[in-house]
Amino acid sequence: MLQTLRKNLQGTIAKIIVAIIVVPFALFGIESLVSGGGIQYVAEVNGEKISAVELQQQVNQQKRRLLMTMGDSIDPSMLDDQMLAAPALEMIIQKSLLTQAAASYGLSIADERLGEFIASMEAFQIDGRFDPNLFRQIVSDQGYSPAGFQEALREDLIMSQLRAGVAGSSFATELEVEQLAAIKQEQRDIRYTILPLEQFRTDAAISEEDILAWYETNQALYMTDESVQLDYIELTVDDFRKPVDESEMLAVYESEKDSFQLAEERRVSHILIEQGADESDEAVQQRLEAAQQRTAEADESFAVLAETLSDDVGSASIGGDLGFTAGDAFPEEMEAVIASLSLDQVSAPVQTDAGWHLIKLTEVRAGQSRSFADVRAELEARLQDEQASRDLVKSVESLRDLVFNAEDLSGPAAELELSVENSAQVLRNQPAGLFANPRLIAAAFSSDVLNEGYNSEVIEIESEHFVVLRIREHALPAAKPLQDVQASILATLRDQVAGEAIRAQARLFLQQLREGASIEELALAADYRWQVELGATRDSRAVPAESLRRAFELPAPVEGESEFEFVENGTGDIELFELVRVTPVDTAVLDELQRQQINAEMVGENGRRTDEYYQQQLRSVAEISRS
Repeated sequence: MLQTLRKNLQGTIAKIIVAIIVVPFALFGIESLVSGGGIQYVAEVNGEKISAVELQQQVNQQKRRLLMTMGDSIDPSMLDDQMLAAPALEMIIQKSLLTQAAASYGLSIADERLGEFIASMEAFQIDGRFDPNLFRQIVSDQGYSPAGFQEALREDLIMSQLRAGVAGSSFATELEVEQLAAIKQEQRDIRYTILPLEQFRTDAAISEEDILAWYETNQALYMTDESVQLDYIELTVDDFRKPVDESEMLAVYESEKDSFQLAEERRVSHILIEQGADESDEAVQQRLEAAQQRTAEADESFAVLAETLSDDVGSASIGGDLGFTAGDAFPEEMEAVIASLSLDQVSAPVQTDAGWHLIKLTEVRAGQSRSFADVRAELEARLQDEQASRDLVKSVESLRDLVFNAEDLSGPAAELELSVENSAQVLRNQPAGLFANPRLIAAAFSSDVLNEGYNSEVIEIESEHFVVLRIREHALPAAKPLQDVQASILATLRDQVAGEAIRAQARLFLQQLREGASIEELALAADYRWQVELGATRDSRAVPAESLRRAFELPAPVEGESEFEFVENGTGDIELFELVRVTPVDTAVLDELQRQQINAEMVGENGRRTDEYYQQQLRSVAEISRS
């Protein structure tokens, strides 16, 4: 039945149905099919509603962060909207609770402080200076407008103020400091020696029966990985690059000659006057006129005025500098005025959607013409790229149609003059190579491809790089032949023998120590090194880590006696130690710096717990509903 549906999807009726679905999608969006329109809300926090749009924005931001962090190595399931939606909604709810709490306390961030903070962020700087163009580019890549980014940052800084205030309300009592000091500064005298596992390894005879018994009991340890071998067609833009005729390049150069003239670039600064939410038109005009009057006077520089008068928090902290424009960086109203200014001239007020601007031309870089020889390589590469991209897109679209119903890949490949490649074994957790790509792994082991035997979709694994695949051979996990794993089993059994031998020796030594022997004599008799650490603290690096941890867990020994223990470390060696003495710290001898450090540590930990408790309390008393 599925195969019939799959084939019929190419028919005329199917295409009509698809058109009926697609047109409403294109004109009105998905809501036209699933709802009557209007804003949809997914949650409410103390009467403040959270929209589906806001949730989707948060999900999209999480996707961007995951892609920026992990790139092509990310598991596609991690980008699933449904999987990301729940934690994203909880983040929005928590942010709403903190924002509401901050508002109730009247917390705010001044525009000047926000501007200084943005200008100080290294991500927006070039050579140590804030760059407005870079700022706009980066925040746009993150899905924000400049104003949207500023508002989001303002909320984050206000929430940080609140949390810092809550955490900062914590303190440590003198008793807590004394107790923590007593724990941290306590000293213990320890003697120890190490029994190396390597000395207990032998070529002890392991019988064939032992090997077989282990193999049969632990066969799950010796299974092959599930794997597939694939037929696949791979297309990249490089496959379609072809030489470009000289005449074609010359023709393009002549037709676009004006575009190879490097445009004159003009650097400008501005003072922006925005209308506040509660500000009248008259008040705005008064501020604008006052700013214009002061720019006309010679006793104050434009840069200083921009720092004090401009409402553009991004550029105000750097004297209003907006960088260079070649006539296309700013709104048309601004560009028209910029083109008419003389060097160091300040414009009359210019209105845009952002507000009113006073613009000063601070620098002019003249344009230059470029000869055919100068741009030949650039033209050749561009024309090659354009033609290759067009040819690639055509081939991909044709390939998508052809492989949908094809019984294999050879027919589509022959029709498009492509080649079918054969892969080596591909594992579900393929570590390297083309098929380590999560999208290809997901396709290869999907039900349609693996179980039904269909061709995959044509998968874009990165820009202008496509793959379609088909299962050639599927190998389920199976027990490896005994002869292939016999050496590994033999090593495992010998490790077990060595482990049993070293533990038996450690138990014997422990018994002898408790009967009165000393670590020194036992170590010397066995040709082991022994050492002593007097006054070891919890962060001492001289004592092996496992022995140190266990030594500080033991009770203090009775005066004149010792506590003995052994621990096995991560390498299989055994650490045998003697706890000789515990010396409590006299906190009265701690100097002021030590007390300050311990107090800061205690306050920091208490602050972290207070912040967590505060956020839990906000939730516990809040009215939260989820749709």
